[in-house]
Amino acid sequence: MMSNAELQNEALAGHLLDHYAGRIARARRPYIIGLSGLQGSGKSTLARVMKRRALARGWPTVVLSLDDFYYARRDREALARKIHPLLRSRGVPGTHEIELLMSVLAGLPQASDKLPVIHPRFDKGRDTRFSPSRWPRITQPPKLVIVEGWALGIRPQSPGALQLPINALEREEDADGSWRRWVNRQLRGYQPLWRKFDALIVLQAPGWDIVQRWRGEQERELLARHAPLAMDAVALQRFLQHFERLSRHALATLPALADSCVEYDDERHVTALGHG
Repeated sequence: MMSNAELQNEALAGHLLDHYAGRIARARRPYIIGLSGLQGSGKSTLARVMKRRALARGWPTVVLSLDDFYYARRDREALARKIHPLLRSRGVPGTHEIELLMSVLAGLPQASDKLPVIHPRFDKGRDTRFSPSRWPRITQPPKLVIVEGWALGIRPQSPGALQLPINALEREEDADGSWRRWVNRQLRGYQPLWRKFDALIVLQAPGWDIVQRWRGEQERELLARHAPLAMDAVALQRFLQHFERLSRHALATLPALADSCVEYDDERHVTALGHG
């Protein structure tokens, strides 16, 4: 028997696929949906349900996670030495290999046994990529591609918005603002990826405080399972401060940019679903 959360995801996935079905069916190339949501919003789970239901409709479907395109730990170490120590932590713009993701998307229409499209998988337990021998191989052109990630569609902030630090991490470890200005500049390089999306679906949390709570719930589950690199409350608070600035920016700006916006309450119940 399905839980209420599972039933909600089934209904939501079905509604979203119904809404875009005509466009997906008419598309002469893979139809690309960006599924954007902050930490703990359930985007990965919803993407899996959408894929299963799309396959049931006869649409070959691929799900790509922005998280899988994080640079390997050694590459982030190089960024930390060259640019700023805060870039050791994965997550912010500039820590993904966007060019590789763009290359994967470009290869999908011609995917075959002779020309397989291979993409990375990121091992969060070890904070680096899996060996290439374990990367997935795509051998047929998909009808639907779902790209899911924590701030897909976000645009750079204005220079004036970067002047004042918004949390302890920025005050103490980025006092001159060089890290946040560099991250903001990297967002420009993400805009060509956003433009590849035929539709952008945003999972809208009620606010940053709720996002922190949701992410904390996930981390406590990992701690209970003794998962590698699981964070206690203090470590998690510092980690989330890397994301706070752009998460608040996403909450304020992404609904207006979305083709579909799913609004949630504090307990992740859908309270509204609108299409632009």
